[in-house]
Amino acid sequence: MFDVERFTEDCRVALAEDPGTKAVREVARRAVSDPAAVVKALGEPKRAELQKLHHTPDLTILNIVWAPYMTLLPHNHNIWAVIGIYSGREDNIFWRRVPGSRGGRIEAAGAKALGRGDVAPLGRDIIHSVTNPIPRLTGAIHIYGGDFFAPGRSEWDPETLEEQDFDAERSMRRFEEANALFARAG
Repeated sequence: MFDVERFTEDCRVALAEDPGTKAVREVARRAVSDPAAVVKALGEPKRAELQKLHHTPDLTILNIVWAPYMTLLPHNHNIWAVIGIYSGREDNIFWRRVPGSRGGRIEAAGAKALGRGDVAPLGRDIIHSVTNPIPRLTGAIHIYGGDFFAPGRSEWDPETLEEQDFDAERSMRRFEEANALFARAG
């Protein structure tokens, strides 16, 4: 059975044991190995959202629900992350900085599709974009080895692929825009 408080405590213990992703990844793997228990504890996803489950300077745990066909701009976290999918699918495109480019441009460097029960670590220097490629909501637990909401992050313009300051308000608007599209399609 998945319990948010127990999961958070397990993540804190794992973080104390190993400041990297290995121990936390195992905690996430155990949790999403029973997707029905996660849904029972968090509720059936009904709309795109970013829900804080735990937030401290050294650990942030989010329940992120992606609307159908929703895409988030390329961005970084400046901290490591572990992603565990409990429903649907999350496609990640990984990006790398173009050496010597003006404006901090990036180029695609790889991709990984994550489905229900999958867990993936992201290193602190990873730049990625996220897409839900399916016609239903996707639910994922995202665990970050630090303060996800701290300033200093970047995102990249979707057309020019040039670096800019991360705009949290714009990011949250994307969730609301995706919800509006989802509601109209429903």
